Amino acid sequence: MKFSIQAVYGWYRNLLHNPKYRWWAIIGTLVYLVSPIDIAPDFLPIVGQIDDVFLLTLLISEVSQVAIEGFKARKNSNLDANTPNPTDTSNSATDTIDVDAVSVK
Repeated sequence: MKFSIQAVYGWYRNLLHNPKYRWWAIIGTLVYLVSPIDIAPDFLPIVGQIDDVFLLTLLISEVSQVAIEGFKARKNSNLDANTPNPTDTSNSATDTIDVDAVSVK
């Protein structure tokens, strides 16, 4: 089995897109970020922060993408719910609003 960054990235991204495991992955990532046990320990000057910055950037970008997709899906479902059915004529009288115009000088 070969280890590659691309495979780990794909696994992590699929894990965040799965609603069943999403919160566990987010909580696990946050625990890893504050934990003193890292792949590269934080007391090393630059190398120690690289894995944390990379993981935090990945977490923020993927969670924001999931949130945007959720907002778009919610918006589309609201638009579908508000679109009148052309075959339904039972509520056509309640959809019409009469307004009297008055000029103001």
